[in-house]
Amino acid sequence: MIKNGDKLPEVNFQLLTKDGMQNPTTSDLFAGKKVVLFAVPGAFTPTCSEAHLPGYVVNADKLKEKGVDSIICLAVNDAFVMGAWGKAQNAEELIMLADGDGAFTKSIGLEMDTGTFGGTRSQRYSMLVDDGVVKQLNVEQPKQFEVSKAEVMLGWL
Repeated sequence: MIKNGDKLPEVNFQLLTKDGMQNPTTSDLFAGKKVVLFAVPGAFTPTCSEAHLPGYVVNADKLKEKGVDSIICLAVNDAFVMGAWGKAQNAEELIMLADGDGAFTKSIGLEMDTGTFGGTRSQRYSMLVDDGVVKQLNVEQPKQFEVSKAEVMLGWL
């Protein structure tokens, strides 16, 4: 599993924008930037939709006031689902990033097998990344939602 001080692996993601489908790389998203990344097991799922994503939507301005260049919500879902979820949650200030095949999630060792729920998904976590290097990683215990909240990340900043 990735840890504080590690550099993020270089992978390609999927991102649906107003200009259509994009395929940004890790470098495109993190190089030279301070980024808050949080990951969820699935878009439109209860805890993710009722608490995790809304916390970052509500606190986006506060995070950016503390020097964060971008806030990324990641899930092992396709870009169309992530785009629709972002619209449904008024997440205009966030990047709704798809790790469609789970390549990033697997490469950092934070995947989990959910069986019939959806197969390989991401564990719930948040991280503060500075110029592609993990500065703070907060991984939730299974079925918990305590350490990856936006409010906890604000405390780290």
